Amino acid sequence: MFTLYIIDTCDTCRKARKALEANSIPFKAHDLRKDGLSATLLEHILERVPLAEAINKRSKTWRDLPQEEKDGLDANSARRLLIEHPTLLKRPLLDMGGDAIKVGYRDGDYDNLSA
Repeated sequence: MFTLYIIDTCDTCRKARKALEANSIPFKAHDLRKDGLSATLLEHILERVPLAEAINKRSKTWRDLPQEEKDGLDANSARRLLIEHPTLLKRPLLDMGGDAIKVGYRDGDYDNLSA
């Protein structure tokens, strides 16, 4: 079964969820804000998604960070920030098992998936 990592209030996450449902693809949803982002889960994601691709630099959370935190970002500080602010993680993330996590969603992305 796939896992869709989302933030419930995110429009793109809602579209991704509807696309999976429309294609009858079984999945469980994990809301990063409500269900949390543990260090173990973050490492699971970062083993499959490059750190630079995992951080959502378009988010309000990113824009609200002090400039010195953004300028001094390295692998360790990025992990700390992601744990403290799960909304910094790009989403939706579709964990398809194995080594595959799809980052983001555009219409049609899930049309050819099979569980």
